[in-house]
Amino acid sequence: AVSKKVILKLDSFNSQNMANTVWAYAKVGHKNDDLFEAVSKAAINKIETFNEQELVNTVWAYAKVGHKNDNLFKAASEAVIGKIVTFNAFELANIVRAYAILGHENIHLFDTISEAAISKIDTFNVQDINNL
Repeated sequence: AVSKKVILKLDSFNSQNMANTVWAYAKVGHKNDDLFEAVSKAAINKIETFNEQELVNTVWAYAKVGHKNDNLFKAASEAVIGKIVTFNAFELANIVRAYAILGHENIHLFDTISEAAISKIDTFNVQDINNL
């Protein structure tokens, strides 16, 4: 019931609202395909407004519930690449992990993250390195 109301209000959601919504569903392990598809469409239209944490939380949520959406992940890839220098080690590692879990291959994204990770390697902890 809640997800249906959320879907109806998605046009009024900003990037944080969308990221928080799918993160919350994923955190409790609730996969709702209709909601995740609707958020995908809405997020793609606003992807340039997502900050680093919102991008990470969104792709993590999709990976956590196993919901693959190629169009969303392509748009998220472009957004990540566009602001790669602003991502921290934790965020970079978790982006890679989310893409890997769902089997999304994007060589350009992975190459860009690899270059950024090399320049920030001193800031990575053991878990961040394991996630890469």
